[in-house]
Amino acid sequence: MADTAPPVLEDEPAAAAQLFGDRIELARSFTASLAQKGELLGLIGPRELPQLWSRHILNSALLAPLLQGRVGDVGSGAGLPGLVLAIARPDVHMTLIEPMERRTDWLQSEVDRMGLDNVAVLRARAEDVPASGALLPLDQVTARAVSALRTLIPLTAPLVRSGGALLLMKGGRAAEEIDAAQKMIRKHRLQDVEVLELGADAGLEPTRVVRALVDP
Repeated sequence: MADTAPPVLEDEPAAAAQLFGDRIELARSFTASLAQKGELLGLIGPRELPQLWSRHILNSALLAPLLQGRVGDVGSGAGLPGLVLAIARPDVHMTLIEPMERRTDWLQSEVDRMGLDNVAVLRARAEDVPASGALLPLDQVTARAVSALRTLIPLTAPLVRSGGALLLMKGGRAAEEIDAAQKMIRKHRLQDVEVLELGADAGLEPTRVVRALVDP
């Protein structure tokens, strides 16, 4: 059997410079680091390199214009979307919430390596984050590929201040997930729940975000 060639990192799409502006070099640095170490550390799968920019980095960056204030990213994992958003929006403070030690070690090492001063890394499950102290409440919470919406809402809504927002990245069945999560939506008093489709104006595959106001 012939040897299979290792996957090659996707060329940087033209939209990257548009999305990151003068932060593009940091985005390139992070992408290269994730490509080099991500599979070894169990952060990304072995077949992700040919779509790392478009499916992961730019997909995360599309959320950046929606951010404001103090933002928590639940289940940050490889830094998607939280670390990407911290690169794209240096004016927003990001708290990366991740329970696995090897992942928080990775996140902190990348924060230190890139000299990001708008990021805090917190090793914790979302449900164990204290309900008082300097961290809470947050203005917004993001999450990507964590769990179904009906499970994710109870983990994220309690972290957000009254009038703040959830920005939860979802796939093509986002509207169906909203229907299935109506009980949790009512319980946590979410309002103006909607699905935003981002990326078409940049020529990218649409990214779907469920946005909801928390107890306004």
